Amino acid sequence: MDISGFIDGYYSYNANRPSNSANGQVNDLYNFDDKTDQFNLSAAKLTLNHDPDPVGAHIDFLYGRTNTLMNNAASNGGSGQLDYIEQAFLSLKPAKAKGLELDFGKFVSSAGAEVIESKDNWNYSRSLLFAYAVPYFHFGLRSSLPVSKTETIGVQVVNGWNNVTKSNGGATVGLTSAYVKPKYTWNVNYYTGPENANTQNGYRNLIDTTLLLTPTPKFNAYINYDYGQNRDAVVAGVGDNLLKRWQGVAFAAREQVTAKSALAGRFEYFKDYQGFQTGTVQQVDEFTGTYEYKWPEGLLARFEYRRDWSDVAFFHKGNTGFVDAQSTLTAGFVAFFGPKR
Repeated sequence: MDISGFIDGYYSYNANRPSNSANGQVNDLYNFDDKTDQFNLSAAKLTLNHDPDPVGAHIDFLYGRTNTLMNNAASNGGSGQLDYIEQAFLSLKPAKAKGLELDFGKFVSSAGAEVIESKDNWNYSRSLLFAYAVPYFHFGLRSSLPVSKTETIGVQVVNGWNNVTKSNGGATVGLTSAYVKPKYTWNVNYYTGPENANTQNGYRNLIDTTLLLTPTPKFNAYINYDYGQNRDAVVAGVGDNLLKRWQGVAFAAREQVTAKSALAGRFEYFKDYQGFQTGTVQQVDEFTGTYEYKWPEGLLARFEYRRDWSDVAFFHKGNTGFVDAQSTLTAGFVAFFGPKR
């Protein structure tokens, strides 16, 4: 069994200086590295992994602000239990099944261009799309099967978005595809299922696609698009409530400047048509610039400037004020270890 892990901490400064009484002293629209004007532990993680041969297991123990926000994100009347566990699943990969792999348990979502671990992304902070357009994790069954030398497809049957258990009794189905070529990779994910408490009426649908471009070993870029909608349950005497919609697109690029340093940039647009995801009807744009430096193997530093701006006065300022933009500076440090090969 392989053992790996990391510790991820940061300091963030917000030019709006939101107070604790205003919004808990956080950077609005952030996740995982949201606490501002203070040092904070984003995550401490320990991973135990045994690759399927044909049976395997994977467990990610997680502590810190990331665990708090991820496991408190339960929706549709469900529960985000298995606290301090990011993933815990069993795997089966039969020797004669032509590459078919089955996983059962709690696992991170296939949707999105980014992941929960900051060290595996290009920027330190996560995008608006990762925070508000897609789920973090699922509980259930997933499969993957190579159907050609370039494409792998999968089917997932899960309890829903960010849930271990749920109260509506209906399953969410996910369909995944990964098409990999030397110069680009195209991922498509589709999730659909009932996502309202105490009823099987009212479906949530998500289309997520990412085109990753890898023209040279040192330069990479991607385009990520998400469209989601949630139809409220039919309530007796009321009828069908509004169809809630959201969509967004992100553009990002990364250049490996030297063996130890890299530059990355991200720009994105997010539209919350009925305020279902952010709590406010708004259009938000965001730009992030990140400088990365790798010290001796196992230590990573990132220095980041980010600006978010909305078409309404959404961002907290001071104790009681609201403004339409937010600028932050963040320094993040990640120390990690893994099995030596």
